[in-house]
Amino acid sequence: MTKEKKFITCDGNYAASYISYMFSEVACIFPITPSSTMAEVVDEWAANGRKNMFGQKMRITEMQSEGGAAGAVHGSLQAGALTTTYTASQGLLLMIPNMYKIAGELLPCVFHVSARALAGHALSIFGDHSDVYACRQTGFAMLAAGSVQEVMDLSGVAHLATLKTRVPFLNFFDGFRTSHEIQKIEQINQNKLAALIDQDALQSFRDRALNPEHPVTRGTAQNPDIFFQAKEACNPFYDAVPDAVEAYMQDITKITGREYHPFTYYGAKDAENVIVAMGSVTETVREVIDYLNAQGKKYGLVSVHLYRPFATKYFFNVMPSTVKKITVLDRTKEPGANGDPLYLDVRDAFYGKENCPIIVGGRYGLGSKDVTPSQIIAVYKNMEMKEPKGKFTIGIVDDVTFTSLPLLPEIKVSADDIYEAKFYGLGSDGTVGANKNSIKIIGSATDKYCQAYFAYDSKKSGGFTASHLRFGDSPIRSTYLITTPDFVACHVQAYIHLYDVLKGLKKGGSFLLNTNFTPSTERSWLSTWVWATVPTPSCRPLSSKSPMSFLSNWPSTR
Repeated sequence: MTKEKKFITCDGNYAASYISYMFSEVACIFPITPSSTMAEVVDEWAANGRKNMFGQKMRITEMQSEGGAAGAVHGSLQAGALTTTYTASQGLLLMIPNMYKIAGELLPCVFHVSARALAGHALSIFGDHSDVYACRQTGFAMLAAGSVQEVMDLSGVAHLATLKTRVPFLNFFDGFRTSHEIQKIEQINQNKLAALIDQDALQSFRDRALNPEHPVTRGTAQNPDIFFQAKEACNPFYDAVPDAVEAYMQDITKITGREYHPFTYYGAKDAENVIVAMGSVTETVREVIDYLNAQGKKYGLVSVHLYRPFATKYFFNVMPSTVKKITVLDRTKEPGANGDPLYLDVRDAFYGKENCPIIVGGRYGLGSKDVTPSQIIAVYKNMEMKEPKGKFTIGIVDDVTFTSLPLLPEIKVSADDIYEAKFYGLGSDGTVGANKNSIKIIGSATDKYCQAYFAYDSKKSGGFTASHLRFGDSPIRSTYLITTPDFVACHVQAYIHLYDVLKGLKKGGSFLLNTNFTPSTERSWLSTWVWATVPTPSCRPLSSKSPMSFLSNWPSTR
């Protein structure tokens, strides 16, 4: 890592908070999982007197509902204050009426959203894109990030572009997978971002503020004679958004060295099979592309950053001319539709073009269902077929309507120098907290790249937890749970009867069991458990050493 750059170990929520605090004077908040920590962080900074790029403390106003928070944002913007909020799922839906007004009145602002599932047949507090897709008609521009580093880099683009264009932005990233994933990332200098602000656009926003010294009429009711015409009057503002976003992305590229466009491409220049997706899955797809292209394949990925407005010019700037088949992955389900939203956008982009590739769509990752390399490999294998399956699902077995692609064995596609460790614990027993501290120590005290993700259910205290830690010398793009660990620790003795805690443990890997057995009872009990759990022709009896030290060197047969 370059010493001149400043690196921090943080999660996606912290990265969004860091950028939003710079650009904002007011935050109107209401807590909702998984976006709450964004508001908590800026609230703490404001309480401690931290200054934004304008030399002011952010003013924090907590409302009694998300609808109230959105209304407060609307009023604050009308008064000429740079205002933001943080939300997700049902909270975002409660903001939609005000979002229509904010967009209709061309009030520049940014909503930071850790995208999450919406309650349907059941409540899910976990992540997908159902909530942001539900907002695509509001008039908000939508900018997507796929990693913690991208949240840091692209959140600034949203704040800069909204001032430039007057179009409000919804800046989103995957709830939990990105919002709560801890990564070692480069921190952008505040002064470098401040230099990019269009001061004329900022002053124009201030001048449009409601003021009794120069009264104006707003919020009128219009009849059929003029409403349609006035609605179309916003077109030039939206037409300018893609170019403004591209320009600011190029500014960010100059600062960071990382290339960004409204759509970015990764893979073979002459790729024939291409996935189009947005969010954290794009990191996993990049890993799979490196793995498969090294074997002679010609695969590619188009990552969507600027989802709205959907700029076909920039889409075709990066799409290889050699493409023959495209799979569009959506992290939502729109029941009854002829396809999910991103798929329909991509298919429409090719409408009327000669030699149009075969385009199919699929669903993945609803409610934070883990998306592994083997699932992405299944998607590429599906494209290799003469007639690829469309409207498919991955990661589940659909034995009702048979939409699912075959489940393939899990494989390791990340760099060999990445060390992977998995810790099983009980909610509130300290396992998660200790692992957060451990990964931050590794990030701050070494030159290693690091990543931590914590899987637990909505029961929280007293429920099952699994901590997934990775670190090594190569950048970590594995946005999925660890399936082939080098080290496994089980902090709850009963789990060995409930879960396959040794599943995937590498040959020569280590296993640590936290047990309250005495040496005399431990030997007999553990010997029985090993023979029952890890059957193999080469089983050998326990040595005179501690059973724990014996198990730590047990070769995995998984």
